[in-house]
Amino acid sequence: MKYKDYYEILGVSRDANQQAIKSAYRKLARKYHPDVNKSPDAQTKFKDINEAYEVLGDENKRKRYDQLGSSWQQGADFNVPPGFEGFNFSNFGGSSSSAGGFSDFFSAIFGDIMSQQAQQGRTYSNFGDFSQFSNYGNQRAYSRSSASQNTKKDENLDIIQNVYLTVEDLIKCPKKSVIVTAYQQCQACHGSKQGFCSNCAGTGLEKVTKSLTFQVPKFVKEGQKIRLKGEGKKDAYGRVGDVYLVVKIADDNYEISDYNLIKDVELLPFEAVLGCEKHILTPNGKIKIKIPKMTSSGKKLRLKDMGLPKKDGSKGALEARIKIVLPKELSSEATELYEKLKKLNS
Repeated sequence: MKYKDYYEILGVSRDANQQAIKSAYRKLARKYHPDVNKSPDAQTKFKDINEAYEVLGDENKRKRYDQLGSSWQQGADFNVPPGFEGFNFSNFGGSSSSAGGFSDFFSAIFGDIMSQQAQQGRTYSNFGDFSQFSNYGNQRAYSRSSASQNTKKDENLDIIQNVYLTVEDLIKCPKKSVIVTAYQQCQACHGSKQGFCSNCAGTGLEKVTKSLTFQVPKFVKEGQKIRLKGEGKKDAYGRVGDVYLVVKIADDNYEISDYNLIKDVELLPFEAVLGCEKHILTPNGKIKIKIPKMTSSGKKLRLKDMGLPKKDGSKGALEARIKIVLPKELSSEATELYEKLKKLNS
């Protein structure tokens, strides 16, 4: 079999401390994880990295490995030294050539340790010393007793998120879609944070993104919450929280005052003085309104039954709020007229 230089695989010196070994392992594991790295040799490198950390990250295994000496060259033929041979791998996940997914070299040196741990009911994987994981990739076994130790029973599983509605939504009450994003306890390692979990990268948290559909309730107002039952976060006990959508009104066309809508109507100075007719957009479509002569900026023209629906079946009003604006450009003739107006009113 071939000798494996675990120090070289992790890129650390033989006198590296545990923190340096762990840091090197995490960096390489993230780089070569098959879910991230699609190169043909990524899976092989990932297994080698995990095997190296399985040894160097454990004081007893590292001590035994170091007893082999540093004179072996990686890739050279390797024979089991006296005192290391004759281990029984029959109780550790299959044949001795692939005990627990490790290499023949690993099995030859550490088969007895792994066999004892297997007999004691411990599960091992290709994820270093992370005993919560039992299989490579996405298939993982997790101890419920361990989960209960790492999960607070009073954990808040609800998700609270803003949802933005328009005036048209408040009137027609349609079905709407919303993307809900939150972080919950990792469902793979159950928040254990032990080493590198491919699902949460060792953070203990996983991002949850859902596309949900809901019906806009009738008469809903700003600040009220829409509850989507059973769509919240999950925990290790199988409990699921709810999603609460906090209503925010976002409509560039209107302001809302109780059940009334307020809409700005822009007038040029001469339109405000002489009066005019204007087409404006309302929830009922475009309508034409008459602007009286000498209408001041800020004045509101009230249009009945064009606001938001009320529970008694009536509707609020639409208030057209006058806003006098200046023309973007003035001709010389227009400027002269304004000068004359100035003199007449001085």
